[in-house]
Order: sequence, then C-alpha cells, then structure tokens
Amino acid sequence: MTFIQKTSLNHGLISCHSCHLLCRRNSSAGIMRCPRCGAGMHLRKPYSIQRTWALIISALVFYVPANVLPITTVISLGKAQSDTIMSGVIYFIRTGMWPIALVIFIASVFVPVLKLLILILLLISVQRKSAWRSKDRTRLYRITELVGRWSMVDIFVVTILVALVNLGAMATIHAGPAAFYFSAVVVITMFAAMSFDPRLIWDTEASSHG
Repeated sequence: MTFIQKTSLNHGLISCHSCHLLCRRNSSAGIMRCPRCGAGMHLRKPYSIQRTWALIISALVFYVPANVLPITTVISLGKAQSDTIMSGVIYFIRTGMWPIALVIFIASVFVPVLKLLILILLLISVQRKSAWRSKDRTRLYRITELVGRWSMVDIFVVTILVALVNLGAMATIHAGPAAFYFSAVVVITMFAAMSFDPRLIWDTEASSHG
C-alpha cells in the first residue's frame, strides 16, 4: 500500500506568504492575489533557495567585522577604551555581572551564529532532498524566525548608553563601527529567514512517499 503525503499542494490549495490564508488555486489566473491582504500568491516563494543563500553569505561577511571591530568607545577623563562584543562580555564576567554578560552573549553571539547554522542546515537538507525529520526541521525554522529579532538587544543597549552617558570631559560613550555591521547581520538574517520557504521541506517529504 502506497502512502500519499497529504499537503495543500496535492489538494490544489495555496497559502499566502503574508497572512497565511489558505485559498483554492486558480490555474487560469496569472498571479493570484490574496483575497484577505492583497499580497501576491505563489505555490512556492520564487528563488527561495538562491535568495536565502545570498543573504546568509552576506550575513557571514558582515559578521566578521561585527565581532572584530569595537562596538563601543568609552572616553573617561581623557582616556579612551574600546570594547568588542566579546571583550564587553568578558568585562561583565570579571566584574561579577554574570546575568548581563549572559544576556549579551546569548543575544549577540549565540543566537546569530545558531540562526545562520540552522538556516544553512535547512538549505542543505532541502537541496539534498532529504526527508529526515521534516516536522522537527519545520519547528527549527519557526523558532529561528521567532527569536532572530532579539539579537538587536545589544544594539538597543549601545543606543541607550550613547544617549544617557554624555558627561562631557568626565565620561562619554560613542557607538563603534561594529554596531553598524552587527545591525546589518541581524537584519540580513531576518530577511534570510523570511526568504526561506519551509514548504520546500514538505515537498521533499511528499515526493519520497509518492
């Protein structure tokens, strides 16, 4: 007995990328429009794999200067001290502020790297037409899409410090060049997650049971 995987594609349905409304596919129409939000509807996101790879590579390029260059420069009594993301984490650990160090490390180091690795894993598995644990891979994608934006916590902290600590000759904090690159990494990885179409995972699953 042949098991046929039930998907919306098999039943002639199409999902909106924006509001996720499920509609009956109209093969006679050119580009379908979502009746609820008006967005263009496609069976699969056009060039999803190529766009996601391009964005991931761009994020990896920006990730290097984001961690090598200083993210803040503190000028206190005429003496300047620059800190990268990791040196800031080490500073908070040495001063006993473990919770702050942990938040910065998770939001600024662990989450971006994990998000890029998960997206790379998903892309490779789809390109290799792997049917391995499709449900778990879909969950990974949903989690990645959800938590990626929290990497901006470090940038919010830098912005608040720059705005609040401006005491002239006594103490001043300036945002370093790494802030731009790190912001670019976060935004680009968010776009990478949005450009990836998780339905490609289930296409492989359906074809393997066809």
